[in-house]
Amino acid sequence: MSNINGSAASTSWAVLREGNARFIAGMTSADLRRGPHRRAELIGSQAPSAIVFGCADSRVPAEILFDQGLGDLFVVRTAGHVVDGSVLGSIEYAVEVLGVPLIVVLGHDSCGAVAASIAMVDEGKVPPGSIREIVEHIAPDVVRARIAGAETLAETIEQHASYTAELLRERSVLIDRAITAGRVSVVPTFYSLASGEVGEAHPVRRLLAV
Repeated sequence: MSNINGSAASTSWAVLREGNARFIAGMTSADLRRGPHRRAELIGSQAPSAIVFGCADSRVPAEILFDQGLGDLFVVRTAGHVVDGSVLGSIEYAVEVLGVPLIVVLGHDSCGAVAASIAMVDEGKVPPGSIREIVEHIAPDVVRARIAGAETLAETIEQHASYTAELLRERSVLIDRAITAGRVSVVPTFYSLASGEVGEAHPVRRLLAV
């Protein structure tokens, strides 16, 4: 867990990993934290243990993948986990106001947004409407991943998750300050649609000659 510092963040990540293991095994227990009693507990306040910034893909619902209940996660989702002002403001609120100690960037295999960005970089295929904005946000990460040595879609997605984690810190003084102070950790992750496992992203390390 090299990306995670501090006992609160480590504990939060351990809880998520345990929940993901239950999800993989088909032994989920989060229904106990989604009923009337849990709803009543949350009427006046919330205290989520982790922020999950993930892709909007319908196959990647964070609460289900981590087997969490109501109020357990502060979830922000955009296609390809693209960062904009609303995303930063939402995450900053969770960090500064709610005191959440862990930010998980949730990438996943077969990500259509990253695949479309690769198609634009490689073949000049520009998608219509505002989809183009999403692809244009991701395209620099595709190029950067290629320079780092990424060759496959999966490798590029893992690189993109890692770059997104870096970008949150670069774009937000509040997040950077919280990380520097040890109040929050950011961990990029990769979800396998086939296995159901969420693990830390492992970006490639081989640099290509440019």
